[in-house]
Amino acid sequence: MTYIRRAGPRLLACLPLFSILALGASSITTERECPVFFAGSRSCVPNAPRKFTPAGFARETSKQASAEPDLKVLAEVLETIDVMQNEYFAAWLGTWPDSIDWTGAVMGTHISGALHTFSQALPLMGPLAQGVDDWKLKENLIENYFAQVVSYYFGENAFEIRGEAFDDILWVVLGWLEAVKFVNTHTDLYYKLQTQNAALQTDGAIGTILGNQSWHGNLWVPAFSHRARIFWDLASHGWDTQLCGGGMTWNPRLLPYKNAITNELFIAGSISMYLYFPGDDNMSPFYNRTDKLNPSDPDASVHIGPRDPKFLKAAVDGYKWLAGSNMTNTQGLFTDGFHISGYANPASNNTRCDERNNMVFTYNQGVLLSGQRGLWEASGAASYLADGHKLIQNVINATGYDLIEDQPTEDYSTLAPSAIPKWFGLGRLGVMEDQCDASGTCSQDSQTFKGIFFHHLTYFCAPLLAPVPEAGLDVDVKAFDAVQQSHEEACASYGNWLKWNAEAAMGTRDARGRFGSWWTAGLLTNFTGVWPTVADDGIDHHSAGTDYRTYGVPDDTIWRGPSKDITDPREKWPINGPFGEEQRQQKPVSGPTKHAPMGELRKRQAPSSDPNRRGRGRTVETQGSGLALLRAYWNIAQAM
Repeated sequence: MTYIRRAGPRLLACLPLFSILALGASSITTERECPVFFAGSRSCVPNAPRKFTPAGFARETSKQASAEPDLKVLAEVLETIDVMQNEYFAAWLGTWPDSIDWTGAVMGTHISGALHTFSQALPLMGPLAQGVDDWKLKENLIENYFAQVVSYYFGENAFEIRGEAFDDILWVVLGWLEAVKFVNTHTDLYYKLQTQNAALQTDGAIGTILGNQSWHGNLWVPAFSHRARIFWDLASHGWDTQLCGGGMTWNPRLLPYKNAITNELFIAGSISMYLYFPGDDNMSPFYNRTDKLNPSDPDASVHIGPRDPKFLKAAVDGYKWLAGSNMTNTQGLFTDGFHISGYANPASNNTRCDERNNMVFTYNQGVLLSGQRGLWEASGAASYLADGHKLIQNVINATGYDLIEDQPTEDYSTLAPSAIPKWFGLGRLGVMEDQCDASGTCSQDSQTFKGIFFHHLTYFCAPLLAPVPEAGLDVDVKAFDAVQQSHEEACASYGNWLKWNAEAAMGTRDARGRFGSWWTAGLLTNFTGVWPTVADDGIDHHSAGTDYRTYGVPDDTIWRGPSKDITDPREKWPINGPFGEEQRQQKPVSGPTKHAPMGELRKRQAPSSDPNRRGRGRTVETQGSGLALLRAYWNIAQAM
């Protein structure tokens, strides 16, 4: 079948390739890599990359040209978003009232991502969907959810987020760029200017006017783009070279902590600004880039155009730092971050990131995938894709799934009906989990994480497209074809793992269609034991690292320093700034909150026949994660 998709970003329109190579975008692992895209003459010939599938992989994964997608999967995506918005979204408030600032930004991103999928899938909603080919029904689907995206633009607490941690700020950047990408895609597919209907242009003024209208959603691109730009500017102040040789600081009101998520968000946000930000000359709100105190600042200009090299440089610098930070464990998974030992001691001169928090979260394995895909788009360096596929395969392995055998590593049928499957580092029985899922103790943060991974996996595995002609680049066709085929085969190899996770997650839905947080429970249909607690979930929590996302930031001298009310002279910001941690408190739904001591969490689990009713239960965050998973399964395993 032919699957319509956008023609891809207009790559590198204002930056010659030698400038990219000078920035180092060719790769971390291969500094002299010869890129697949090039401008003008070239001095090297790119080698066809090795296969992106793991060593020993021999299965045929390419989708058969005659195979049609299973529209039941798309129907499940539609049902999931319908439940999410009907159950949790308040249109008159323009938000999900039970969300907090950053999880709301992620939910908005999921809606824009789903719109992108629906727009591309509209041609399938015809002969393959029992004759549903009325354009009014299809466009109403798009208009319904896009109106809610616009509503969230006004409902988002944009002022308060400005004073929160840098990762909170960067979720906003990615969210509105996702909305811009959707508008671009929908316009390119269905609303061509000038030539969209030659017949109308002969019918006089009315025909010309009607025939040259763009899609109305473009009206909102300047607003979406402006917010993305404002928040990227705010986040960029978190980049620091005095400590740890670089990297983004997480929270300016705590002792320096350079964590994976903030740096991954900065990489993904920066490269997305480079590729998708259309420019901005809006001087409001709050401030503009004309710096009256420093008029010689080269960045001091009201207008910022598309393809600004500073965004590319920020992404490349961020990727170099993260790749050299030693933030991955023996399984090849990103741990959470680094402290600077002795920093709270005035006698210490240490500035190195040398005290690693080995906690592993699912979302730390996901956001970087968008950065890697974007850096490939900007540079034509296949090693970024190779790095991304290796990370994905490490994740799949850590869920207890064998890609070579294409099945879970552990055979659950051999276990006693009262036994909990083995923990593999990021899940069990081939299903992704965070460490709080099985015990039902996840916070509002933690319930959001898995969906973030699958959202970024979807973007990473989108089909590769050569640069469009106006980019002014030549393409080594042989090398590009090899990269494209290897990428397609590797992404297709994840299809059965995605299906396995989707089936498990759908097994956790209640009678109202709401997803639970612990997806593995969807497979444990014959389980006769007692649902696990923190004490007996099979995870060594004491050696796993500090799970501050579930149980709160410890009040000690590693995280907060000797006093919460002092300003450290080595920091740009006060430890206890104008927006304190209290404003990021998470909303409990039921059961223990994120601040409950570990001992209390071991004791306070109420018995239930449904393990996903424990703790916070089913929430907008668990529904958003279900939506992202099903969308990944559709896009990668069905629609490609």
